[in-house]
Amino acid sequence: MTASFYSNSVHVDFESALAIGEPGMVSMFQTLIASSLQGFLGCPAVVYEEAIVEFFANGIVRDGLVVSTVNGVAVEILENLFAETFDLPVDGLADISEMPKDKIFDARSIVSLTGEPVTLSGLKIQMKMHYRLLCDIMAKSISVKAGSFNAITFEKFSLLTAVVCDVKMNWGSVLFGILKKMVSP
Repeated sequence: MTASFYSNSVHVDFESALAIGEPGMVSMFQTLIASSLQGFLGCPAVVYEEAIVEFFANGIVRDGLVVSTVNGVAVEILENLFAETFDLPVDGLADISEMPKDKIFDARSIVSLTGEPVTLSGLKIQMKMHYRLLCDIMAKSISVKAGSFNAITFEKFSLLTAVVCDVKMNWGSVLFGILKKMVSP
């Protein structure tokens, strides 16, 4: 399972992305930077796969901490340390399910390829190309779920909405919550 998290993850090289000549793509990456997720999504690509697999194999959530061992060394991750490490905002919505309905409605039209609001139970083909890429980045780097990435789910679309509609998010809490789900059996 952990290997699928690793193999489906995405590292964003923001410097290269901003050099793309396509205005829609550049605008989307600038919006992503403005969301304050650059520190998390742009973290160095050097990954120690064995250590990550061991971390998740041994990981548990105890008293709100993510606790594990790597090479026999105990590791404890607190939410505030996680947020500080990736320079994540800690003010705003702490739960993606609390996304305002009006923002979801607005985003359905903003990302639409045809101008008609996208269907939340449909496929990404309804979206403009740069928003399809953003959807992949959000799904693979943030929600880190293995499987098909062509379908639009409410969770993926809520993450996309947070970025596209500039919703103030407590990304530290949202992402730490996802980390806790990943280490929970």
